[in-house]
Amino acid sequence: MTGTIRLTAAQAMVKWLAAQMNEDGARFVEGIWGIFGHGNVAGLGEALEKSRQDFPTWRGQNEQTMAHTAIAYAKARKRRQAMAVTSSIGPGATNLVTAAALAHVNRLPILLIPGDVFANRRPDPVLQQVEDFGDGTVSANDCLRPVSRYFDRISRPEHLLTALPRALATMTDPASCGPVTLAFCQDTQAEAYDYPADFFEPRVWRIRRPQPDPREVKDLVALIKSAKKPVIVAGGGVIYAQAEETLASFAETHGIPVVETQAGKSALAQNHQMNFGASGVDGSAAANALSAEADLVIGVGTRFQDFTTGSWALFRNPERRLVSINVAAYDAVKHGALPVMGDAKAALEAVSAALGAHRADGFDPDARSKWLEAVTQHCRDRQRADGELPIDAEVIGAVQRATGEDAVAMCAAGTMPGALKLLWQPSQGGYHMEYGFSCMGYEIAGAMGLKLASPEREVICFVGDGSYMMANSELATAVMRRVPFTVVLTDNRGYACINRLQQGCGGAPFNNLYRDSNVVQQPDIDFVAHAASMGAHAVKAAGIADLEAQIAEARERDIPTVIVIDTDPDVGPGFGDAGHWWDVAVPEVGSTDSLTKAYTAYLDNQQRQRLVN
Repeated sequence: MTGTIRLTAAQAMVKWLAAQMNEDGARFVEGIWGIFGHGNVAGLGEALEKSRQDFPTWRGQNEQTMAHTAIAYAKARKRRQAMAVTSSIGPGATNLVTAAALAHVNRLPILLIPGDVFANRRPDPVLQQVEDFGDGTVSANDCLRPVSRYFDRISRPEHLLTALPRALATMTDPASCGPVTLAFCQDTQAEAYDYPADFFEPRVWRIRRPQPDPREVKDLVALIKSAKKPVIVAGGGVIYAQAEETLASFAETHGIPVVETQAGKSALAQNHQMNFGASGVDGSAAANALSAEADLVIGVGTRFQDFTTGSWALFRNPERRLVSINVAAYDAVKHGALPVMGDAKAALEAVSAALGAHRADGFDPDARSKWLEAVTQHCRDRQRADGELPIDAEVIGAVQRATGEDAVAMCAAGTMPGALKLLWQPSQGGYHMEYGFSCMGYEIAGAMGLKLASPEREVICFVGDGSYMMANSELATAVMRRVPFTVVLTDNRGYACINRLQQGCGGAPFNNLYRDSNVVQQPDIDFVAHAASMGAHAVKAAGIADLEAQIAEARERDIPTVIVIDTDPDVGPGFGDAGHWWDVAVPEVGSTDSLTKAYTAYLDNQQRQRLVN
């Protein structure tokens, strides 16, 4: 196509985004979430209204939670599709910072298009403008720079010719994938330009599969052949690379057991014979025993976060070697690991071919079945005395029994992430956890994004009362759009997870549960009435048996269902010897015996940390 097309910069941006496709023939950026203000309503708002048939716009309730919805959508789509979010300048833009950080940590694509100040500076300072007294080029949007993988400011219409391709190149690159911010000056949005017509030709963006270096493959093969007790740590990169079946085949063929991170959980179904469950702080007894004895730890698509590694005190074998298969050099060389740079699927295939028929088999297969039997017992509906509340494990057990193979459990912060990683037994793809940033308030918005991405699956959103109070307004959006999912709201009257951590570190209970906070009156929040006021079907479960029944009934509705259940704030999800130490700094001096004991234990655990090979 030759010639030019005269469009405003905003019209050109929308037209270009609508023509960017993935390999499946769908728009890579599926649409845009928007809250309009003076910084984007006249320019970008007009362009989106005219293109509503080609590029959909959805209205949310808060910029941060709109972005959470978009991020969850991209995560559920395995980074093969993404969404955009637009805001006005000022608080609308700064509301995006937390969500951008979440996407950055989790390596997930999202396109952020906040409005910006006037490029021509004529009305300077414009409403909501943050003035930097020493730098006239800075606006509130510069807060997004540290949490963006690519940042650009569109202050001329022709900037789109370079900025937009760079944005999509970042979002579709498996190594640099993450949030992109295009700060869009509000006068530039409305300014016209003669764009080359071929700029708007449809384009297909392919997700690369970087092949591993044969020398690194050879080194890993030699290590596996010499190892007696190797173990694989499966991270989110397995899922993003669509390497689930490859991992299963690799583990089966070569007799190497698999343990899971939060992001990697459900890459293998829990009933897979080589899946020994969660690793680390919130790990299973079976997985952590393997990790403690392993002489070769093979990370596949993982950042080796401290929860996974027990703050680097989990892998205790003095002969232990660490290997990291990863597309990103930054992650592949952490803690002295031997890097195998490449796509998880391609790397596992190459290593497997070179190993041939070699098998390790340095593990006890019965440990896995014993662990799962213990989980079943721990999650049963137990007998309780009058007034005794259920614990989170019983809630998880009830939901597990009431759902089918298509269920996806999702969460982000508080007690439930650790409990679910430890106890939830998913089918393949049946787990969605935002734990890289562990962002309170992600849950309900994320559940909507997950359901939009996977409408065929039953979505169960676990959220505590603390996270619910932080961000619940997208529940109204889900009602308006008829996006059905089930919210299991565990009410333990405060921040119970951190309260237990506070006491575990030798401190006194303080400022976490309402009963330990400086309040005049203990709140009695009616979460059922609150959720119902936004249009959701809401109910208070009378107990564990009633919770099971309510979960089953929710499946038939076309709107969100919120099931509230009171739980015990003082009892955590763990049991037996599951779980591992987590490095949370304990005061070196204090006035109580509990602090003294906690600090002594802290020093003992510190001695077990091994930060490099």
